[in-house]
Amino acid sequence: MTQGQAHGGYLCRLDGLETAAIPTLARQALKADGQNPDTAGLLVSVHKKVVRFAYDAPHTYGRRGAQWYGRNHALAALLSESSGSTVHVYVFDPEELEQVITYGAGQRVGGETLRYDEAEVDVEELSDQAFEALRERWPMAHLGRLLGLSRLEVLRLPLAKSVLIRLDAEGLPSLEQLWQQAARPVRG
Repeated sequence: MTQGQAHGGYLCRLDGLETAAIPTLARQALKADGQNPDTAGLLVSVHKKVVRFAYDAPHTYGRRGAQWYGRNHALAALLSESSGSTVHVYVFDPEELEQVITYGAGQRVGGETLRYDEAEVDVEELSDQAFEALRERWPMAHLGRLLGLSRLEVLRLPLAKSVLIRLDAEGLPSLEQLWQQAARPVRG
């Protein structure tokens, strides 16, 4: 999966997340969103202390799956309420739109959608450099700045090392390894 493929999920900072509650919250959220939690898992990845949650289920893959996140926010609301953190729902569909919806304390607190066909941009008239500067004002770049990442890093989050957790799991020692890796200083 690259920045050219559609994807979505839930993003937040690592601080404040209670590991043991994640499977229970994910099950509750799927039920609230009208899905069967018995047929899904949860992919969890961390990059620079930014956590991405994405369901591993047939209804969450491809363009249609990416856009499912734009309509289903129960996990973002539950995570933001339980952790006291801000949680962002995002949808990236390179053929149609970029969308970010933000939750805090269990409530929607903001959001932004850019539909490419409604953007007044003549791509053929812009240099590559001017087009990149324009994209830095779009939702995925704005989300990246909020999280301390670049637009490209946000778009590549699905490629980060992930752990797949079962939603019937109690206790998640495999996530502890991700948290520890995220806490290490980045060497560059």
